[in-house]
Amino acid sequence: MKQQPTNHDLTRCAWANSHPLLQQYHDEEWGVPVHDDSLLFMYLLMESMSCGLSWLLMLKKKEIFRTCFANFDYKVVATFSTDDIDQILSTEGMIHSERKVKAMVENARAFCQVRKEYGSFDAYIWSFTKGKSKQYASHQQHPCVRNTLSDHVAKDLKKRGFKYVGTIIIYSFLQAIGIINDHEHTCFRYSKD
Repeated sequence: MKQQPTNHDLTRCAWANSHPLLQQYHDEEWGVPVHDDSLLFMYLLMESMSCGLSWLLMLKKKEIFRTCFANFDYKVVATFSTDDIDQILSTEGMIHSERKVKAMVENARAFCQVRKEYGSFDAYIWSFTKGKSKQYASHQQHPCVRNTLSDHVAKDLKKRGFKYVGTIIIYSFLQAIGIINDHEHTCFRYSKD
């Protein structure tokens, strides 16, 4: 009987090998197409909060974010007042950037506006690729941190009032939610589809 490979035997994207949280995120979440607005808001919030910080730190603080930002409920976050922001900033373990926390509240409001216009954030974000995941063969030889798609999406989000959504952050967001499939061709999660 053939033995199934263990988590340690798997060949994965190089960036995921340095920490167990990164491995778990890579193996279970990264690049899996996301169509649930609550999850899309969670990833957008975490990517925006990561500006200037590591993704590993974001994963370590995910449950703190969940607590501070109403279980990633964009409708609730959109109603946050200055008192709510002050409470978030006083939370132990939270990233203490008033500008970022205020921006997340503004992003929740912009997120709700997009939902009003498109029916869902999912319909909006996936419209940039007509509902398809994109795989760029050139990224296998030359990994990148942005491209014309992330430039376009970032520009549109900024126009709609989103903050901390530069092209590099948005490229990472698009990877996270499966719009861009950037698994290395040697990775067990790589798919030619």
